[in-house]
Amino acid sequence: MYTKICGVLARLCMWLGVLGLIAVIAAVSWQVFGRYVLNDTPTWAESLALLLVLYVTMFGVAVGVRDSGHIGLESFLVLAPDWLRLKMEFLIHGLILLFGAAMAWSCISLAESVWDYRLPTLGISEGWKYVPASICGVLIVLFSIEHLIALAHGREVQAN
Repeated sequence: MYTKICGVLARLCMWLGVLGLIAVIAAVSWQVFGRYVLNDTPTWAESLALLLVLYVTMFGVAVGVRDSGHIGLESFLVLAPDWLRLKMEFLIHGLILLFGAAMAWSCISLAESVWDYRLPTLGISEGWKYVPASICGVLIVLFSIEHLIALAHGREVQAN
C-alpha cells in the first residue's frame, strides 16, 4: 500500500511538473509578446517563470529519487560482492533520507524567515520560493523510506 501511495505521489509530481512547464512557456511567451509586439514588458512574467522553474525542478528531483534516476554511488556497487552491495544500498538510501529531511527542515525555516517579505513583481510572499524545496525534501524522505522497505524485503522499487 505504501508503494502505491508513493507511486501516486510520483505521478502527481510528474503531472504538476508538466503543467508547470506549460505555465513557464506561457509566461515567457507572454513576456516576449509584451516586449516586442506591445512594447510594454510585463515585469511579472519573468518572476513567475523563475518561480515555476523552482517548482518544476524540485518535483522532478523528487521523482528522480523514487525512480533511482539520480546520480549516486550505486554505480560503483555493480563491482562489489552481494553482501557489501546490500549494506551500501541501505547506507546510500539512508543518507538520501537524511539529506531530504535536512532539506525540508532548512527550507521550511527559510520560508518562515522571509514570509513577511513580498516579491514586488508578483505581490506574493518571498517564502513561496522555498516551498518547493520543502515539499521536495519531504517527498525525498518518503521515497527513501520506500526504497529502504523494498531493500529489507529483497525487492526493488518499480519506476513509473
